[in-house]
Amino acid sequence: MPSLSVVIPAWNEAENLVLLLPDLHETFGSMGIAYELIVADAGSLDGTKRICAANGAVCLEVGEKGYGRALVAGFRRASGTHILTMDADFSHPAAFVRRLWELRDEAEVLVASRYCPGGSAQMPLTRRLLSRTLNLLFSAGLHLPVRDCSSGYRLYRADVLAGLEIRARDFDALQEILILAHARGHRTFEVPFHYQPRERGSSHARVLPFGMQYLKTFGRMWRLRNSIHSGDYDLRAFDSLIPIQRWWQRRRHRIVLDFTAGAGPVLDVGCGSSRILGDLAAGSVGLDPNRDKLRHARRFGRPLVQGGLPHLPFGDASFPVVVCSQVIEHIPRNPGLWGEFRRVIAPGGLLVLGTPDYGRLAWRLTERVYGWLIPGGYADEHISHYSRRLLVAELAEAGFTVLDYRYVGGGELILLCRKSS
Repeated sequence: MPSLSVVIPAWNEAENLVLLLPDLHETFGSMGIAYELIVADAGSLDGTKRICAANGAVCLEVGEKGYGRALVAGFRRASGTHILTMDADFSHPAAFVRRLWELRDEAEVLVASRYCPGGSAQMPLTRRLLSRTLNLLFSAGLHLPVRDCSSGYRLYRADVLAGLEIRARDFDALQEILILAHARGHRTFEVPFHYQPRERGSSHARVLPFGMQYLKTFGRMWRLRNSIHSGDYDLRAFDSLIPIQRWWQRRRHRIVLDFTAGAGPVLDVGCGSSRILGDLAAGSVGLDPNRDKLRHARRFGRPLVQGGLPHLPFGDASFPVVVCSQVIEHIPRNPGLWGEFRRVIAPGGLLVLGTPDYGRLAWRLTERVYGWLIPGGYADEHISHYSRRLLVAELAEAGFTVLDYRYVGGGELILLCRKSS
């Protein structure tokens, strides 16, 4: 198995490939790694197939035009543990591969970036403005921490690409790949790069038709970024540009930290990517069934475990405090949950339990408005409805005493309970 697969989308680029392919062989030969070259050809009529055969490269016939189609076809054919993508027009020099390969352990996705500190681009003013505008639209509009999301010179860990459903068929696939990977918690690292335009041939990009494709892809990705399917949903909400969403997250954060202050290490059940985990006491542990969210939670430096209710993968009396915020409404009702919480909490320990109070009109109205403003958000995922009266009664029967309770926005209930001896 090769260590590196190089995927080069191409359409009538024979005059560049005849120079690029030997250059790549020379570069990889000096690096001493096993590699394969795959030219994803979208029906070229200029001898591309012959050039590939003469230079030890696979000419993969894509069948349909489209940069994104060529990329996806190349990904499926690649067998390396890492996949490098680059243009065929010599704007991506082979020598820079060495730098990307040296940094491959920094992140799952490496981008040769024109716009990060130290990067630069040699291009006409009009094209530069269009490129900058496009990148600002996707990076700022979709909370994507990448300055150059339209660079096609990248190094991927192959297993990251294997799990992505790429629908874009043109150059907008570059943005979609980054957003899908980021939503799943994979890290992206930008490497400063100096871009020089092609020396031979002309670009195949056309502003108007591709501009429409970019807008369609932006719309799809905006819906993803604001849905529960984005692993950093909770993390981004803490600093949301929407004032009420930002206030709501920070109010919940403050209440949970107040209830757990000074009580010792916490088991955060259903931690997601919330900032709460990062601000709990030393020794706290995050538990969540969603691996994408756990990947984002790595930034907090806490031990993380994949798992969840109704069976907690910890021994009896393992923690002095358990926090379970905004979880129980997402799973089927099961009175045995309270006994499982009680089992892992130390004698006299605390349970902080948060869930919407469906006994209050304030919450029912909030959920209706939220579902209307953000389709695909958490509102549609609440399958179990609780009220404060019901929870207090069930917790008392399970051996918990409610010490205090507070509300966020008059509808989200957070209870502080103590395990009875």
